[in-house]
Amino acid sequence: MQRAISLTDNILNEELTRQSGLLGEILIRKGLTVSFAESCTGGLVCKSLTDNAGSSNYFKGGIVAYHDEVKIIALGVKEETLLKQGAVSAECAEEMVQGLERLFHTDIFGSVTGIAGPDGGTADKPVGTVWFSVSINRKIETGMKLFDGNREEVRFKSAIYMMKMILERITEV
Repeated sequence: MQRAISLTDNILNEELTRQSGLLGEILIRKGLTVSFAESCTGGLVCKSLTDNAGSSNYFKGGIVAYHDEVKIIALGVKEETLLKQGAVSAECAEEMVQGLERLFHTDIFGSVTGIAGPDGGTADKPVGTVWFSVSINRKIETGMKLFDGNREEVRFKSAIYMMKMILERITEV
């Protein structure tokens, strides 16, 4: 059964479209390329970029590493990291970005991993906990956000935040 689209969903979708368009314009202007590794967003970041005409000029590709097995096999995330820190951790987000650096030849790399819900949260990592990592010029920055809302809202807010995280740092390139 499909959930009805709410006003909040429409607002978040419009904001994601706006942010991805802005990011695309700046990447084209600066002649930069980007790639992503996504978990909890399920490819939403990549999809939002490819919704823009001309995105092949700056978007090289991405990996949806939703399951831990894919994080290990495709991105080289260490099993030890997943066992000790979990998939929703700074360490995992950083290893996902490092995996992208080995696979893609882009200027900017971004990763996102978290708990969109409605299940899966714990006292230490409640639903809405999302880790992000961005690498620009091989300098990795990682951060965590705790988003409220339902599953779709967490996913959209995460994708929007990923775009904003890159936009804030892209001026340095």
